[in-house]
Amino acid sequence: MTAEELFDIVLKKAKEYGLVAKNDGRTIIEPKGNSIIRNNLIPASFSDGSAYFGFLSSEEETAGPYSDFSFVVFPDNRENVQACVVSLGVGSSGFRNDYQLASTPGIRRLFLKLNYQNNSFFKTSFDDIESASSDLVKEIRENYNSLKTVIESYKTVLPASKIVDFEKDSNPENIIYTWLATYAKMRSWGTAPQKKLIESQLQETPTPQLPNEEKEISGLLYQRKYVVLQGAPGTGKTYTALKISKEYQKVFFEQFHAETSYSDFVYGLEPNLEDKSKVSFRAKEGILYQAIKYAKEHKSERVLLIIDEINRANLSNVLGPVFYLFEYHSGDRIVKTKVGDMELEKLPENLFVLATMNTADRSLAVVDFALRRRFAWYTLRPHEINPEQGLVFMKKIYNKFSDIFFEYASDDELNLQPDQSYFIVNKDDKDNEIKERMVYELMPLIKEYLAEGYLLKAKDSFCDLFLKETGLLMYE
Repeated sequence: MTAEELFDIVLKKAKEYGLVAKNDGRTIIEPKGNSIIRNNLIPASFSDGSAYFGFLSSEEETAGPYSDFSFVVFPDNRENVQACVVSLGVGSSGFRNDYQLASTPGIRRLFLKLNYQNNSFFKTSFDDIESASSDLVKEIRENYNSLKTVIESYKTVLPASKIVDFEKDSNPENIIYTWLATYAKMRSWGTAPQKKLIESQLQETPTPQLPNEEKEISGLLYQRKYVVLQGAPGTGKTYTALKISKEYQKVFFEQFHAETSYSDFVYGLEPNLEDKSKVSFRAKEGILYQAIKYAKEHKSERVLLIIDEINRANLSNVLGPVFYLFEYHSGDRIVKTKVGDMELEKLPENLFVLATMNTADRSLAVVDFALRRRFAWYTLRPHEINPEQGLVFMKKIYNKFSDIFFEYASDDELNLQPDQSYFIVNKDDKDNEIKERMVYELMPLIKEYLAEGYLLKAKDSFCDLFLKETGLLMYE
């Protein structure tokens, strides 16, 4: 296939997706067109390393330097294309209208869905036009010398790229079409039928299967002994922990709070109120002490200690010297730590600890790095579910919330996304119940996020969503 033939088939597909060419060469033929087409495939461009074709924003010129995002293909040869690089590119003039779009996390996530393809490369920040993708440059230098000059020239302005190898890749044209469809979706090309065609192309993209969370956590706990389940409200952290507890012969449960102390959790003294004639004290065995003692006395049993809301307490004060014992690879230790009337160099082998942590409540204690090293961390993410009989999962509304978080939330803010429990309602009264849930639970939650400075770019989208679904304004 020649470079011109490749251009022709890609342009044809782009028109199927809704591209309306504003120009033909340097002549404007359709002022209302949605794209400027560039084609620099003359023989000299392959000699000097500037060969490419692409689709630019309709506000750009037909020639010369340009700005903002574009869909670009760099073929390696004019007469016989063996490989090409297909990219989301940024014009050498940088950003003019697309900077806000580039800084929106959803754009990067949209292209990251193509990460299943080999030889795909993505920058950490799509608004970064100063640094290059070192992995892309390295792969080109080592294996695609014919593309070296052109990629070296544009390496800093390629936020997302895929090396398409026409010999090694299965159905290489389809790979290019998928990247083109992703760009078309980003630009909102086309009529409703064309948008369906775009979505149809993107649905061919493999999506990772939802993990069997319970099975994964159970295996991780067995291997690492000390695990924290973290996630936003409604992700089923405590529910999952209690389900896993059924695999153990003995279970201890403690919920931390701001006043939880070492004497509450581990060991201490408390007034002896049985003899009121004199002041005396007796040993107070905390839940950890009880779990350790039971595990030592029943070595054939698997014992589980569940700590709910572990970050609600001051962990340094609560754990004290017992912190030393939480080491799943302790090795041979000589030094022992005293826990009440017991001296231990490590926790019993048959004692496992499963904790939960709410990632949305930022007023809680921060978990220090030393504790993080001693626990394995498993994040429960929002996902669709099939509820029990008599209940229904409001998938449509859930997806609307999910789409807003996908587009606007930073990686850290994704931990704030309300999960499935908010969208499970009774089947017989689903419409009224989900409306009440949105008005009295979800709207106050989102308003609190916004008041704290989170998801500010999504404010208008949330306002629009609540108005359409409930008929109420978030802000008067």
